[in-house]
Amino acid sequence: MKSAYFLSALAVLALATSIASADDPSPLQDFCVATNDPNNALFVNGKFCKDPKLATAEDFFTSGLNIPGNTDNKVGSNVTAVNVDRIAGLNTLGISLVRIDYAPYGINPPHTHPRGTEILVVVEGTLYVGFVTSNQQDGSNKLFTKVLNKGDVFVFPIGLIHFQFNTGDTPAVAFAGLSSQNFGVITIANAVFGSTPPINPDVLTKAFQVDKNVIDYLQKQFWVDNN
Repeated sequence: MKSAYFLSALAVLALATSIASADDPSPLQDFCVATNDPNNALFVNGKFCKDPKLATAEDFFTSGLNIPGNTDNKVGSNVTAVNVDRIAGLNTLGISLVRIDYAPYGINPPHTHPRGTEILVVVEGTLYVGFVTSNQQDGSNKLFTKVLNKGDVFVFPIGLIHFQFNTGDTPAVAFAGLSSQNFGVITIANAVFGSTPPINPDVLTKAFQVDKNVIDYLQKQFWVDNN
């Protein structure tokens, strides 16, 4: 009898495992609208694959990450991405790399990566970094922060708002790996106050509980894209 129970439990476990692994593939862009007309088709979930017989070493190579990015902008940072658009061989491999340069007191402003977890290592300077959790049961959002020095590593979980700030009066540099070939970036201020077309100011006034003049001012600003 015990062996029968064991076999039944094993069968249920196997079934659950097969169901858990049978979900849809993760999206590799913001959306992928289905079409039955091949003339209107642009790409599959990701990129089309080259015939493996035609692949070369150049498909898996890039250079230039030794060159600092231009941080001469309002936020004082620059992100140089190495994703599938830069290395075609990354297609389907689920990984990307970025170099982030920070001017003195520069910031990589609060943003999210909807399709990738990020692991960051500081190679020069000191950074104050952090991320905020999703809404908790009590309505709060917990902030996790850390001051990172050269050689320190920090992880930003997928989809959560996070940031990095150079606390020093000298430039800083970090490299980060992300768990997607096209991780995506949503810079919070840019998306909320700089969308095209703009979000109705009445919506933002109510959401942020501020005077409408404040929203009008913010929507008139030039929001920097440091990517």
